[in-house]
Amino acid sequence: MAYEEKARPAIKPHSVSMEDRCKMSITGVEDVESFDETEIVMRTSQGNLIVRGSGLHIGKISLDVGELRVEGLIIELVYEEQRAPATSFWSKIFG
Repeated sequence: MAYEEKARPAIKPHSVSMEDRCKMSITGVEDVESFDETEIVMRTSQGNLIVRGSGLHIGKISLDVGELRVEGLIIELVYEEQRAPATSFWSKIFG
C-alpha cells in the first residue's frame, strides 16, 4: 500500500442545555482551558465556548465522554470564531 489512511478521531456531538440560567449541561467538550467564579473557557467540537456569570463552578466533568455541568448564575455564552491558520508568502509559493 502506497498510502495508509489514519483513523480520524470521531467528532463528538455538541449541545448546550440550560435550566433557569443557573444549571447548564454541555456535551462535545474536549478540554477546559481556564475557569474561575466569573468565567469558564472550554474547547468544544464546535470551537471555543466561553461561559460568563457569577458564582460559577463546575459540578461535573467527564472529558472521556465530553460532558460538563456548570452551576451558578449564567449571564453570557460566547463562541470564539475559529481562525484559519496564518500562511506566509513563502508557504503559499512552496506549499
